[in-house]
Amino acid sequence: MKPRFFTFALVILAAICCAASFTFNHTFAASTLEANVGATVADFKLLDASGKQHSLSSLKGAKGTALIFVSTQCPVSNAYNERMAKLAADYKAKGITVVGINSNKAEDAATITKHAGDNGLSFVILKDAGNKIADQLGAQVTPEVFLLDASNKVVYRGRIDDARNGTNITANDTRDAMDAVIAGTPVKTAQAKAFGCSIKRVAE
Repeated sequence: MKPRFFTFALVILAAICCAASFTFNHTFAASTLEANVGATVADFKLLDASGKQHSLSSLKGAKGTALIFVSTQCPVSNAYNERMAKLAADYKAKGITVVGINSNKAEDAATITKHAGDNGLSFVILKDAGNKIADQLGAQVTPEVFLLDASNKVVYRGRIDDARNGTNITANDTRDAMDAVIAGTPVKTAQAKAFGCSIKRVAE
């Protein structure tokens, strides 16, 4: 009885070790894909809600591009709708294009289109089917900003500002970073932790 029990225990132990090893390797691999400040984002292609294909290179502004991961259902992302629309309008003429990316698995094209129309989001919103771009950049929440300069290098990553409700804002992180890009000066605060709803990814 004892030898059989000992053999069974060894099998269980080996299985646990293998699982732990897989988890560690998987986590490490995911972290190496994150687009941290200083990384260059490779060109990619996604469809918008109408089914039209866009590439990063076709959308990028002369000075830079602000990729914002958004959601139709997240209350935090929705609290920023007006501010995101104003960002897009204020900086388009200054050479920075705002591009929305929706990576949530349950939010389909029709929902994205209606939500954009209802909330005055006139900038392009791309559907990241299979959350490939979210995984590539390491995006975790909505809203989360990746500001790229003219060479597609990440110069800022994080929140839009520091106040979800829009009152008592003390740090306009994204605007400050965009102003620095336009002025050709270094971004003083290159990272500010984003807060919001987790991106609802497809099952692995």
